[in-house]
Amino acid sequence: MKHVHYSEVELEEPTEDGIKDIKVRWLISKKDGAKNFAMRLFEIKPSGYTPLHQHDWEHEVFVLEGKGVTREKNNENSFKQGDVFFVPPMEWHQFVNTSNDMLKFLCLIPYK
Repeated sequence: MKHVHYSEVELEEPTEDGIKDIKVRWLISKKDGAKNFAMRLFEIKPSGYTPLHQHDWEHEVFVLEGKGVTREKNNENSFKQGDVFFVPPMEWHQFVNTSNDMLKFLCLIPYK
């Protein structure tokens, strides 16, 4: 069993195109022996964002701190701390921090 405080997990800076001011902690991953899914903690600075993208797997998101908007191809919706998302496969999505505070959310994804 793995048991650590989240702050002990390395805070990585992704390098993919279309992101701004994001860091992520892979809280549970394959390196821990997880065979089916991963748990990640995203930390997005004010005005930061994930890429507008889609993929062939679902994921679930729980907003721990902050607020912002989600963007789809032709839609934008506000969210706040405590909100939960289910993003189906192939749905366009982007998370944007529209506040002056850090945005933190858990994101769970299956392994392909």
